[in-house]
Amino acid sequence: MSFYIGVDGGGTKTAFSLFDEDKNVVKTVYGPGSNHENLEGAFDEASAVIWNGITELVGEAGISLDDVTFSLMGLAGIDHQFQHDIMCEKLSEKGLRNFAIYNDGFIVVQAGSESGAAIGYNCGTGTCCNAIDSKGNMLQLGGLSECTGDMGNGNWIAQTAFRLIYDEVYLGLEPTLITKMYYDAFGITSREEFVGTVAKLETEEAPLYIKTLIGSFFKAAAMGDAPALAKTDEMAKRGAQFIAALAKQMEFDGDEIEVVLSGSMHTKLPNDAYIEKLHEYAQQMSGRKLKFIKLDKEPVTGCINWIFRQYK
Repeated sequence: MSFYIGVDGGGTKTAFSLFDEDKNVVKTVYGPGSNHENLEGAFDEASAVIWNGITELVGEAGISLDDVTFSLMGLAGIDHQFQHDIMCEKLSEKGLRNFAIYNDGFIVVQAGSESGAAIGYNCGTGTCCNAIDSKGNMLQLGGLSECTGDMGNGNWIAQTAFRLIYDEVYLGLEPTLITKMYYDAFGITSREEFVGTVAKLETEEAPLYIKTLIGSFFKAAAMGDAPALAKTDEMAKRGAQFIAALAKQMEFDGDEIEVVLSGSMHTKLPNDAYIEKLHEYAQQMSGRKLKFIKLDKEPVTGCINWIFRQYK
């Protein structure tokens, strides 16, 4: 019996799955985020998270690493060759053999595409847009936050929602429904209390406040809130620019290009106004027929698909 390991390393959690030779999931375990950019210990800490997760996985499955034929990882934060090389070196030093590492955006393509040649647009904690074309060429756009103009991810939406409230209550700009939603959620009664909640983003309560800002943003947009809709339009245009650039620069066979949408901002939230705009703008900018696919399976399944397509 041959076994394979897939790793989906994100900013907040990492999934480790063991697959058999029929692509069935044997065992899955979860660990903390493994994006080196978010960790104090950088690559050392991230590689330790990955190594510990892999050893836990094989241990719980009752096998050894020698029984694993190949491992493939999609890791957030691996955006450039030097980052890839450092992570490979760290894991090799720990004893891992026969593995490949890619940015996590690429396993989305392999998880959601029927052909394995597609564009993947991921908006989770961060943003990246990745493509594998019909000739096997790979290209990633985005992934460097403000430096690459990333929008539409959880951090960006939370900051944007906070800023829209700030603009209303301190600058006297256009009112937004987000303000009342956020004030009601935390019993806020003044603008001073509101701006004081920014300190919560440095505490253990941060996920609750971020989740509330993101949820309020999309709810407001769905209710026709003008400031929220203006921002959804802005992030839809930026996403469409990424998608269109990949559609034009890479070689895709056929009349239609698959576009896989992944990440919690695309798959877990009520965001119809944004998704409709993204579709519209991407079609216009690319000049190609696009088939949008909302990823409905765990991204880690892209690892085993990729192994069987290229490494088996």
